[in-house]
Amino acid sequence: MKTIDVTLQVWRQDGPADPGHFDTIQVPGVNTDMSFLEMLDLVNERLISDGSEAIVFDHDCREGICGTCSLMINGQAHGPLRGTATCQLHMRTYNDGDTIVIEPWRATAFPVIKDLMVDRSPFDRIVESGGFITAETGGAPDANLIPIPKPVADAAMDAAACISCGACVAACPNSAANLFTAAKVSHLNLLPQGQAERYRRVEAMVDTMEQFFGSCTNHGECQEACPKEISIDFIAIMNKDYLKAKFKNSRLLSRT
Repeated sequence: MKTIDVTLQVWRQDGPADPGHFDTIQVPGVNTDMSFLEMLDLVNERLISDGSEAIVFDHDCREGICGTCSLMINGQAHGPLRGTATCQLHMRTYNDGDTIVIEPWRATAFPVIKDLMVDRSPFDRIVESGGFITAETGGAPDANLIPIPKPVADAAMDAAACISCGACVAACPNSAANLFTAAKVSHLNLLPQGQAERYRRVEAMVDTMEQFFGSCTNHGECQEACPKEISIDFIAIMNKDYLKAKFKNSRLLSRT
């Protein structure tokens, strides 16, 4: 079993109104087979045993699916590895004696709840505004009842891979949520079942997004930070649908 000693610079903050600060924590004897979150568990066990307050951080499934493990590590969302959530990052990535800086997502739309935990409820507001299908579909139909070209099905699945972690927002210089919104829009709008509400959906979700987040200027950092490597091509698809929606929906309203 290989172990390393690391130094953590951890952001501590009591709430959104607190200025916050970094704490320096020495962590000797870290098993390199540990995940990053398991290392934080070890740190918290030691802090609690010493009578200190544990570090607050989000976690849930620890399988790279839930999107809860939202940490900025050495200035990179989810750490240095591409296509990897924080819970999938292992301590063998680091060397003995390394200093690791751990921060929460930095975005106005994601206020800090405590320490490394942020409020990502604006994502919920975007999905609530239109990220669903209201058609009564009944039981599951036969797989071949609705013909869907494989490239379309694959693209919809790629978009649906979004785990709503917020890394795209944290990495974007403008704190934009266009990649998240585009993924949620596209995985429904690309499929036949989503066509009935396609233009109403994209208009509602984009308009809600713009209430909370900055504007996209195509830096591409969102794509690089995404643990599911979702392409910024979906932003182009969303923008095209949004322009169509503004035209189609305005014509419909003018007739009523």
